[in-house]
Amino acid sequence: MHPARPWDLRPIDDDDPPPPDRPAWPAVGVVIPARNEATGIAATLAALDDQDYPGDMRVLVVDERSSDATGEVARRAAARMVRPCEVITGEPLPEGWAGKVWGMDQGVRWHDAASNPEWLLLTDADIHHAPDSLRRLVGDALDRGVALDSRMARLRCESFAEKLLIPPFVLFFVLLYPLRWANRAGSRTASAAGGCILVTAEALSEAGGMQAMRGALIDDLALARGVKHVAGYPTRLALSRTRVVSTRPYATISDVWTMVRRSAFTQLRRSWLMLTGVSLTLLLMFAGPLVAVVFGAVDTVTGTASTGGVALGLGLAAWVAMALADRRAAQEFGLGIGWQLALPFSGLLYGAMTVDSALRGPRGGGWR
Repeated sequence: MHPARPWDLRPIDDDDPPPPDRPAWPAVGVVIPARNEATGIAATLAALDDQDYPGDMRVLVVDERSSDATGEVARRAAARMVRPCEVITGEPLPEGWAGKVWGMDQGVRWHDAASNPEWLLLTDADIHHAPDSLRRLVGDALDRGVALDSRMARLRCESFAEKLLIPPFVLFFVLLYPLRWANRAGSRTASAAGGCILVTAEALSEAGGMQAMRGALIDDLALARGVKHVAGYPTRLALSRTRVVSTRPYATISDVWTMVRRSAFTQLRRSWLMLTGVSLTLLLMFAGPLVAVVFGAVDTVTGTASTGGVALGLGLAAWVAMALADRRAAQEFGLGIGWQLALPFSGLLYGAMTVDSALRGPRGGGWR
């Protein structure tokens, strides 16, 4: 039994009580690095304009070398906003910088010069924030005394590919980074979700700023580690059910594959030894029960081997155990037992994506 109980997906921000009213709320600078987000950036900005946050809030969109009309659409949307919103064109990408990190760095520097806010909200162009999202996020951070408070956005789960792969994605994430450990002071586990990160400007600066993580493809984890381990501040990550929602669709398995391939090998520290170990573990964990069930079923019918019944029983037991482990994640997305039983196939697909990440790198999915 895992002491952090990651499979229950807790904490979930919808379970938190609303923050109390305060006599004063800190200023927040919102940074949205955007590249080829013309189809969704207007809705994202409209949702931010609808925030009920009582304090000062300024929004900045950094249009990072988009080949579509992201900048133009964002400027039209900004002109309709009540909240202050600016759109700037990103500077050329320097050598050694990841594209998204460079966009965030420009946004942080812009806010420092414009109003020097106490808090920064780093959010993606495909994230929809409910009207009380920022107020609850800031209130939660202040009440808990954390310098970084992040939300894992509710991912879309409508297409076949999303139903097959998104709940396991969430499950695997919390198994790798148990939220209770990530949120515990002194723990070596540090985690954040890049779609929604609220961080104090002071903690970000003491962690070395964006410069310290300039080449990071997994920027959210790099930022959380910097704030927690380098700067020494407490951090928190919670899943969101309704308040922070990703609008990005993954219509096909190929779409998810491209997303995972971008950073999977980096997650393994680009170690071929770790890749070998993980690949063998995934094969044993996910392919093993399937092979045992097939072997046992064939033997039950043909009677060709005396161990078939044992193999069938063990294979079915392991398969059911996997389905039970995936139960909470599947239920979060309104999915039933059939999708839970598909976990071995999802796990093997993710294993193949990880190997592909090592062999081919982030081509087609990297924001470089």
